[in-house]
Amino acid sequence: MADELLWVHGACRRAAAIEVLGRAAVRRAVDSGRWRAAWPGVLVESDRAAEPLTVIAAASTFAGEDALVTGRTAAHLFGCTAVPALPVHLLVPYGHWLRDRPGLVAHNGRPMAEDRTTVAGLRALGLEPVLAELLCRDSPPDALAVVDQALGLAGAAGRERLRDRIGEALARRADPRGRRRATALLDVATGLAASPAESWVLFQVVDVGFPVPEVNLPFADLDGREIFRLDLGWPTYRIALEYDGYLAHLGRDDADRDRQVILERSGWIVIRVDATDLGSFHRVEGALDEAFRRRGLTLRRRPGMLRGQHHREKVV
Repeated sequence: MADELLWVHGACRRAAAIEVLGRAAVRRAVDSGRWRAAWPGVLVESDRAAEPLTVIAAASTFAGEDALVTGRTAAHLFGCTAVPALPVHLLVPYGHWLRDRPGLVAHNGRPMAEDRTTVAGLRALGLEPVLAELLCRDSPPDALAVVDQALGLAGAAGRERLRDRIGEALARRADPRGRRRATALLDVATGLAASPAESWVLFQVVDVGFPVPEVNLPFADLDGREIFRLDLGWPTYRIALEYDGYLAHLGRDDADRDRQVILERSGWIVIRVDATDLGSFHRVEGALDEAFRRRGLTLRRRPGMLRGQHHREKVV
């Protein structure tokens, strides 16, 4: 009889389960461990309790029909997995009873009717307003990584249309705070990054004031045939940044060395970046300064460009 219940990704209302199965049967299912209470009045199937979709569905069911999945959680539903989906972010109307609690973040607002949608069977804020909010309010490197993923998923044909729609969603926001930063981040996003880490590196490079590099830059042999792509590069100055992600480069030491030899013989300066540099970018920043100096370019950098902070730095 459990099949008669309206399960949404393994979550349902306790009241609905009692109505269909009876209180005793529900109690037995909980006592046996087959079901468990996720939130007051909400049950989940125990073998799915840790799945993000089940957690999201349970929180949405708990908050009620006025709640929309939003923020990082909604981005996850749209396939943008650069940042964690949890805790669950929900948008509720002003005056709603929902408040922040462990595992759940409540946002208040009044989305327009056209900004509401259904994705994976769950009520959610639409993709474009979700991305606009992340660009304005979330961690800038993470917001860039999510937007890069969204543009990548849109494909070459839909990329610029999506960018325009995100810009329209930014213009519709009632709260203008963060809009300038969001516009700068959206301009930098390309949809070409092969991983979130490459988006984070791109953020760091531009935020400390270097010229915006090309992303996923083709490198061709003397016959004009593409032989590989550079993660980030400035072809005019023949400077490249290559991100060495652990999984992507596992077992590729020889290939990476061969690739570097080809680049250096072609006159490129190659700077390698790994996960430790994402926590402290000073080494890469210094290496880039030296690389541009070798190319005869003296930069007057302005750090904080993508955080909405503009600090003038001396010529180096």
